[in-house]
Amino acid sequence: MIQLLRNNAVRVTTLVLVVQAALFYSASHGEATPLAMPLSAFPQTVGSYRLYQEGFVDKETLDVLKADDTLTRTYMGPMGPASLFIAYFRTQRQGQSPHSPKNCLPGSGWQQEVTGKIDVPLPNETLNINHFVVSKGGNKSIVLYWYQSQGRVIADEFAAKFYLIADSIRRHRSDTALVRVVVGVPPGMDKEAEALGLDFVKTVYPAVKAYLPQ
Repeated sequence: MIQLLRNNAVRVTTLVLVVQAALFYSASHGEATPLAMPLSAFPQTVGSYRLYQEGFVDKETLDVLKADDTLTRTYMGPMGPASLFIAYFRTQRQGQSPHSPKNCLPGSGWQQEVTGKIDVPLPNETLNINHFVVSKGGNKSIVLYWYQSQGRVIADEFAAKFYLIADSIRRHRSDTALVRVVVGVPPGMDKEAEALGLDFVKTVYPAVKAYLPQ
């Protein structure tokens, strides 16, 4: 009986998604929400963190990612370095959409040791974001990421699809951004790396929120 109810729930959810997807594409108005300024103009200093290294995304990756703008940087703070990656999509109607690190990291040889979500408390809100610990050879990293859609923080990919369709129909917008923070974990310093990652998210989030379209 329980299995039957679960199967029915899956069918209903799938049907809802199909109907919403049809509305999403049929309601297209050619919208595309540009950034006020390119991501290259993102602040080089956020709180106590300063730009340490400007990175780049190679053409092959850009061709796969299909983002309209990207940022990849390493910032240095009192607790150590943290990497920030942002991929911005003006619209998702042309088959453009963020690639989940959940799928990309294993494809790059990184093995997931811890997978889940974590709450990051801020003065006026609490962010619920994805939290991974991954390893490759002798290297280990903490990966924190979320989707920033029109002032909204979304961790779950499934929820992101619902908001995408709802916002497209209601607001005629489908712009979004993937925001990812990566912190290396030196041997025996897991707690320190975790604290650094969360501190950097708390510090950089207000700048990210203010920079991306609301």
